[in-house]
Amino acid sequence: MWKKFLPISILEEIAWKLGFGIYTEVMATTQSTADYLADQVAGAGDIRTKKMFGEYALYCDGKVVALICDEQLFLKPTDAGRGFIGDVEESPPYPGAKNYFRIDEARWDDREWMTQLIAKTAAETPKPKPKKAR
Repeated sequence: MWKKFLPISILEEIAWKLGFGIYTEVMATTQSTADYLADQVAGAGDIRTKKMFGEYALYCDGKVVALICDEQLFLKPTDAGRGFIGDVEESPPYPGAKNYFRIDEARWDDREWMTQLIAKTAAETPKPKPKKAR
């Protein structure tokens, strides 16, 4: 399986270049993971996934509501999502990104909970701006 190596932080990247750092091994998300998550939340609306740079965006009713990166689910942060999840863990889905809500893999099998979470997030997420004609 294809693997990529990313530094955990800028300080670790500098330390690595000086010969003192470590790299964390991460893997690109598999199609089967994206398909499973899309199937789990199919009741939330028009669900689609789109592959982007080896990872996936999860769309609900034409809105990006989550990213699936390194075999982990990162939900777009909203007030409704925070209220529904409760004690939420936040982390960036990729280096340099803003924090998203990281949804623990143990919750993925709860179809009803996941569907409600995606529906609440989609309801609070604005529609994308229309693209200008060229």
